[in-house]
Amino acid sequence: MLLLGVWTLLALIPCPGAAEELFQVSVHPNEALVEFGHSLTVNCSTTCPDPGPSGIETFLKKTQLSKGSQWKEFLLEDITEDLVLQCFFSCAGEQKDTVLAITMYQPPEQVILDLQPEWVAVDEAFTVTCHVPSVAPLQSLTLTLLQGDQELHRKDFLSLSLVSQRAEVTATVRAHRDNDRRNFSCRAELDLSPHGGGLFHGSSATKQLRIFEFSQNPQIWVPSLLEVGKAEIVSCEVTRVFPAQEAVFRMFLEDQELSPFSSWREDAAWASATIQAMETGDQELTCLVSLGPVEQKTRKPVYVYSFPPPILEIEDAYPLAGTDVNVTCSGHVLTSPSPTLRLQGSLNHSAPGKPAWLLFTAREEDDGRTLSCEASLEVQGQRLVRTTESQLHVLYKPRFQESRCPGNQIWVEGMHQMLACIPEGNPTPVLVCVWNGMIFDLDVPQKATQNHTGTYCCTATNPLGSVSKDITIIVQGLPEGISSSTIFIIIIFTLGMAVITVALYLNYQPCKGNSRKRMHRPREQSKGEESQFSDIRAEECHAHLC
Repeated sequence: MLLLGVWTLLALIPCPGAAEELFQVSVHPNEALVEFGHSLTVNCSTTCPDPGPSGIETFLKKTQLSKGSQWKEFLLEDITEDLVLQCFFSCAGEQKDTVLAITMYQPPEQVILDLQPEWVAVDEAFTVTCHVPSVAPLQSLTLTLLQGDQELHRKDFLSLSLVSQRAEVTATVRAHRDNDRRNFSCRAELDLSPHGGGLFHGSSATKQLRIFEFSQNPQIWVPSLLEVGKAEIVSCEVTRVFPAQEAVFRMFLEDQELSPFSSWREDAAWASATIQAMETGDQELTCLVSLGPVEQKTRKPVYVYSFPPPILEIEDAYPLAGTDVNVTCSGHVLTSPSPTLRLQGSLNHSAPGKPAWLLFTAREEDDGRTLSCEASLEVQGQRLVRTTESQLHVLYKPRFQESRCPGNQIWVEGMHQMLACIPEGNPTPVLVCVWNGMIFDLDVPQKATQNHTGTYCCTATNPLGSVSKDITIIVQGLPEGISSSTIFIIIIFTLGMAVITVALYLNYQPCKGNSRKRMHRPREQSKGEESQFSDIRAEECHAHLC
C-alpha cells in the first residue's frame, strides 16, 4: 500500500519539460490595417509559465509600453508599407513565434486629371489621363474617367503584378463639335472592405475641353486703290470656323493697327474697320485671326493716291453782258502724278499737267450757265475722274419777252384775273404797272369788270436800268348760252394760269442777293431805289397815258 501511494503521487507530479512542450505564442491583433504614417500597438503573449527571452522582430521603430510574466506590449511607429512581423517567446530552451501581417493603406486624397491638349481640332484625337500620386493598397483602387456625368472609362488594379506600377488610367477620344466645353473629371475609389476597412473616395478638379475648327485662311475685302485722307470700309472674313463667335480679329495698315468691329453667324465670322491712309504709295493691309491655339494671317497690297478736285477759276463770276470772261482749269498741287485737264466749251486740249483755259464774251443767254472743269488721272491701270463746277451769273438790264409778257391780254368778265407779265434781267427786276394813274396790284387776283379794260404801263427796273411796255387788257362778257359747267372749267383754267404766272415770277431769281452785292448796293439802298423807280415810272406812265 505504501508503494502504491508513492507511484500515485509521482504520477500527479508533472514531468519536467512537459508544460514547456505544450506552450503557445499569440499576437493581438492577429491582423492589422494601418493608415500610412500612423502607429500600431501590438501585444505578444504566451502560455509558458516561465518564459525566457521574447520580443518582436521588425525594422520599424518600436517601443515597449508594458509587460507581464507572460506578455509584452509594443508601440510600432511610422508604418509606411505592408509588412509581416514576428512575435517570439522561448520556454525551457525552446523558441516559438507567430506572425502579424500589417496592411498599410493610403486614401486617394490627391487625384490629378490631365487633358492633352486643352484645345483640340475637330476629328483629331485627344488624351484624358488620371493618376493618383499616393494611394495604397493599389489592388483595392478603381479609377473612373467621366465626361460630364457619363462614364468614359473605368480601370481597376486587381491583376496588378508590378508593385511599381502607377495608379493611372488613360483614354483616347476623337474630338467632335459636341465635345466643346464638356467637363471632364476623374473619380478614385479605395475599397478596403476585404481588409475589414471602409470605402474611401477622391475626385479630381473638373477640366473643360475646347474643340475648334479653323482651317481656312482669312479673306480681305479692300479696294485696290485708296485715296489719301478718305475714309474707307475694309473687311476680313473667315469661313468654316468653330466656334465662330470666339474668333479674334486684328487688322493693320502697315504699322497702324485698326479698330475692327466683329460679327458672326453660324460657321462664319467677319470684322469691319474704317481705314484712312495719310501717306501715298504702296502699302499693305494685314488681317490676323486667332482662335484658341491657331492663328491665321492674310496680307493684301493696296495703293494710296492723292487726287483732290481740280481748281476752276473764273476771273469774274458776275460779268456784265458784253464783257469778256476768262476761265482757267488747273490741277491741284497735291495731285500726283499730274492729271489731264479738260474745260467744258474749250476747243484747246491741254497737255498732262498743263491748265486748260477758255475766253468768251458774256451774253444775256449765259446767265446761269454751268462751267465744268474735269481732271482725269491714270492710277494703277484705272482711270479716275474729278470734276469741279461753277455757275456764271451775267448781269444785264431788264427786258420784256412777248412770250412771258404778252402786249394784248383778254380777261373774262366776272372771273378772277391777274395781269400776266414776267420781266427778265439780272439782278431780278422790280415790276410796277400803272393803270389810271395808280399802281396796279399784281399779287392779288382781280375780279374782272368792264372798268379793267384799258392800257397798263408796266416798268421793269434793276440797278442796271429800266424798260417799259404798254399792255392792253380787254374785258369780254360771257357769251349767251354758256353753261355753268363751262364757266366752272374757265374759272379753273384761269386760276391755274394765275398760279403758274405767280410761280414763274417767284422762281425767276437767278442771283438776286449776289447781284446786289456785285453792284455794291446795300439792301436798304436798293429798296429805296425800287421805291423811287416805282414813283418815277408811275409818273412817266401817267404822262404817257395822258
